[in-house]
Amino acid sequence: MPVTIETGAMDRLLAVVGAFDENLNTIAAELSLSARIEGTSIVFTGSPEAEAVGREVVSGLLAVISAGEPVDRSRLLYCIELAREGRAAEIGGVMKDVIAVSARGKPVKCKTVGQKAYADAVRSHTVTFGVGPAGTGKTYLAVCLAVAAFKGKEVEKIILTRPAVEAGEKLGFLPGDLQTKVDPYLRPLYDALQEMFGLETYLKLMEKGSIEVAPLAYMRGRTLSDAFVILDEAQNATREQMKMFLTRLGEGSRMVVTGDLTQTDLPEGKTSGLKQAVRILEGVEDIAVCRLTERDVVRHPLVMKIVRAYEREESKRRKGEIK
Repeated sequence: MPVTIETGAMDRLLAVVGAFDENLNTIAAELSLSARIEGTSIVFTGSPEAEAVGREVVSGLLAVISAGEPVDRSRLLYCIELAREGRAAEIGGVMKDVIAVSARGKPVKCKTVGQKAYADAVRSHTVTFGVGPAGTGKTYLAVCLAVAAFKGKEVEKIILTRPAVEAGEKLGFLPGDLQTKVDPYLRPLYDALQEMFGLETYLKLMEKGSIEVAPLAYMRGRTLSDAFVILDEAQNATREQMKMFLTRLGEGSRMVVTGDLTQTDLPEGKTSGLKQAVRILEGVEDIAVCRLTERDVVRHPLVMKIVRAYEREESKRRKGEIK
């Protein structure tokens, strides 16, 4: 028996079905349904299970629209995946959570359930590990949360750091002074801060020392108090560096450690400090470990496929099927 979902208004219907019914056709193809439009309603015909999932998808998309967000292809496919698990209703809450507001007044929101769980963990824990593949927003969201905490006077300083040795390059072999040498490694952090504060405010805060961006080695011997501290690309920190960093934690501070364990650039035989820290610290009170997956990739939809392909390859390698 066909199932009918009322969208409530023509503009909402059009936003759901997409240009030339592209979204509606994608839903029908993915779920093996036939679909038609009747007034401001969508009618699905198929198996009872597929019809139920179709209803979930449309309900989820309507929640996205109500939150003022567009229904692009990546968001549509993500909603279909959630609906298959009966979780499409969760997407509405995700879209309503404003993490911070950029210098241009643009609200920054989570885009996936995984990102929402990550943001909630950072807000409620002193130390949070965000582990996952490229494109999941680990670093960007951490910076946005740091800016929100700074503007809300929860902290007095933002400290951003990364290991300054990647892909076989060492600072000593690069030309220029220290700042010139480390800038390429820290550029993604600079960019995110400038977007959130605006260039002029960002430069003033840097000058005052309210924002500090430095290589990980510069954290040694310090106590980081009343600060929001982010360690990015932590998969490239050694075990010794990771322990050193985590023990810098001072009163009134919060730490976020982000990294992708599939992209470690440490020399052969060196164990990632991030891998060890996640293993031994998960379950410790006031420490959260958030694992983002390919489903949380918010870049081009092709990035999700690339990540999945590499994960399949890595799985085969671990099983000894390939070398």
